[in-house]
Amino acid sequence: MLLKKQTVWLLTMLSLVVVLSVYYITSPEQKGNELAAVKQEEKADQKEKETKTDTEAKEGDTVISQVAGDEEFEALRLKLQDDRSELKEQLNAVVATTDLPASERSEAVDQMKKLNEIAQKEEMLETLIKAMDYEDALVRADGATVKIIVKSKKESSKSEANAIIQMVKKEIGETNFVAVEFQPTK
Repeated sequence: MLLKKQTVWLLTMLSLVVVLSVYYITSPEQKGNELAAVKQEEKADQKEKETKTDTEAKEGDTVISQVAGDEEFEALRLKLQDDRSELKEQLNAVVATTDLPASERSEAVDQMKKLNEIAQKEEMLETLIKAMDYEDALVRADGATVKIIVKSKKESSKSEANAIIQMVKKEIGETNFVAVEFQPTK
């Protein structure tokens, strides 16, 4: 019995799909489930840290921890990331709408590209500021304003703030207002 080329091609593709499905189902690493487990572990760790600091504070000692400051920075970063994700989803909905004219859809695509560029520049600036021997930095660019919070052990000076401002203006360029705030760490 002779099989046609199309039949052989179809059987080959079906067998490939079956093999890939079996591999996917039996693979040991499934990122979706691990992500949820990691988040649950982080929540458990945060609850443990909060209870430890609460019990230490009740004993009469003043507890100032660097972990709390780091958590604040991470919380601000996550909030900014969530806000941008929501905006990207809205822009994606605009792009996917076929009722709108092409100019509005292309404008939405341009806004998404600009959001990505801003996020990349913020990350790069945070890395550059950390490389200047600071513990941590948070950069938030909103239009023509850039707000920077720098965590440092050393005393802040106007010249250090000016160096950061010059670096930001060099990297971003289109800013009218740059604010630098120093937070001392204990």
